[in-house]
Amino acid sequence: MAFLQANIFSNVLQMEVMVNVILPQKTEKAFGTNQAGKTEDIPVVYLLHGMHGNHSVWQRRTSIERYVADKGLAVIMPSTDLGWYTDTTFGMNYWTFISEELPAICQELFPQLTRKREKTYAVGLSMGGYGALKLGMRCPEKFGAIASLSGALALAEMLEQFEELPNPAYWTGIFGDVHQFRGSENDPIHLIQQVDVAQAPRVFVCVGTQDPLYPASQYAVQKMKEKGIAVTYEEGPGVHNWDFWDHWIQRVLEWLEE
Repeated sequence: MAFLQANIFSNVLQMEVMVNVILPQKTEKAFGTNQAGKTEDIPVVYLLHGMHGNHSVWQRRTSIERYVADKGLAVIMPSTDLGWYTDTTFGMNYWTFISEELPAICQELFPQLTRKREKTYAVGLSMGGYGALKLGMRCPEKFGAIASLSGALALAEMLEQFEELPNPAYWTGIFGDVHQFRGSENDPIHLIQQVDVAQAPRVFVCVGTQDPLYPASQYAVQKMKEKGIAVTYEEGPGVHNWDFWDHWIQRVLEWLEE
């Protein structure tokens, strides 16, 4: 595998953005690490970070490079700050960046990446799980599969307790009037209810049984099943931490191959 650290300029965000990239590479090494390497139509995973993370956190906190070494997958790990994969009210359009500009830049810089929907995936944890679901439900023509690990998938319910949230100015800066969040284009449950089932990607949701977001994942899965979306739900012991995500990202990668 090749591991690349890239500084790219985003015209949408009007700033430099860091992106870490794992690419298949043909290698001939000892100790069973030979890899055939692909040079075209490589399946790609957009791997999204959560709050307090950035482009480097998946690489530093998990063994993601080792996990994909024999799978022929490219992994794109962008930094999207604390923007919740949303076109924010303060003018930072993280949704447009992640859904439109970043894939176009990656295809320009790495032409060996696939352009096929069925080989393009979005995966994320916590805030990134929200982002992955949002990509799949709002852009079903672009993603063949999405996965949420401990995702914030019932965000409207959380924002209903807005006055109790720390730093309420932050949330209004991201989403605007949070009292009007339910039913908006940023509400994941609303997006589930609005998506065309015939076009929807297949979905994988996992969460730890001691995770505060455990009810949110169950609720979102219930809504997806009611809608008729193909969803796989799995749970296990764990809380909202990297021990859980390092273990379950391996299961997500297996599921992508199924």
